[in-house]
Amino acid sequence: GRSPEGEERREPPQASVSNGGDEDSGRELVELKGIWNKNKYDVKFCLDSTGAELKQKIHSLTGLPPAMQKVMFKGLLPEEKTLREIKVTNGAKIMVVGSTINDVLAVNTPKEAAQQEVKAEENKKEPLCRQKQHRKVLDKGKPDDVMPSVKGVQERLPTVPLSGMYNKSGGKVRLTFKLEQDQLWIGTKERTEKLPMGSIKNVVSEPIEGHEDYHMMAFQLGPTEASYYWVYWVPTQYVDAIKDTVLGKWQYF
Repeated sequence: GRSPEGEERREPPQASVSNGGDEDSGRELVELKGIWNKNKYDVKFCLDSTGAELKQKIHSLTGLPPAMQKVMFKGLLPEEKTLREIKVTNGAKIMVVGSTINDVLAVNTPKEAAQQEVKAEENKKEPLCRQKQHRKVLDKGKPDDVMPSVKGVQERLPTVPLSGMYNKSGGKVRLTFKLEQDQLWIGTKERTEKLPMGSIKNVVSEPIEGHEDYHMMAFQLGPTEASYYWVYWVPTQYVDAIKDTVLGKWQYF
């Protein structure tokens, strides 16, 4: 009665060896580190398998269909070549790029996703009026001769210069719109800059926190943001008219 039992005890190890042999005997395995979507996968894979077979293996690990995978190893992994042919070695990093069907459905289009990210980024930025360079001026408070503001109303530009504002060095500044000459005159105590409207690349503005009926406004005089000329305490009712006038959208009332 002992001998069948003995045989039974001996057989399972042999079976498992032969099973293993069917799969791996004579096949050299290589250990890979797969990285997809910030997840890491340790993969043992046969060196004589092709890139296409590796994609199937990645599919079984990640759920990412082979057609949607970009597998990178020193460039794009060729599907028809074996890992041995492209000289994959132990410990090699394999980068996988791609989205599952669900990811794709969740994001309507990459462009929209990118735009949403940009928007989110912008929203994260602190309001301009909290930034140090602007605080310096705003903390002085409103100029004594600040022009009255009218909330919730858009008015066209007055015929007199807009005055009672500060520039970024905290000096008094006034804006004169010379429509017949198509110029904006920025006047300070020291001098008056006469700028052709066409030379102003952009106008940005933002309400001043706590004093939303006044804006801080910048005229972009050169190619980058470094060329912004800041003006503080612009009455809110003139903001749109200033932008439209400077950027060439004429308003007829």
